[in-house]
Amino acid sequence: MMETINILYIGRHLEILATVVRLINANENWNGVGVMNDEEAKDIFLKKDFSLVLLGSGIQEESETNLCAFFNKQNPNISIVQHYGGGSGLLKSEILLALENNKN
Repeated sequence: MMETINILYIGRHLEILATVVRLINANENWNGVGVMNDEEAKDIFLKKDFSLVLLGSGIQEESETNLCAFFNKQNPNISIVQHYGGGSGLLKSEILLALENNKN
């Protein structure tokens, strides 16, 4: 039995957020959680053990910088990936690559 991998997706567009979370959850070993704002992202990050954070499009640079600093401070081993779309194949590849890099 493989362990469940928790993935946090932060996005600014509700439809895209819903789609990305659905695609993440289509993999039986992945548990996707999607949030739309930074405070919610920080709150949930502290409550759950995430292996990966995906940053969606539309996040301002300042916001992204603050979020990355926060996540890295809480968990120096966290993988943070910018996901700007490109279909489910790309999403899966990005996640698998980030998880693989996390192991090394």
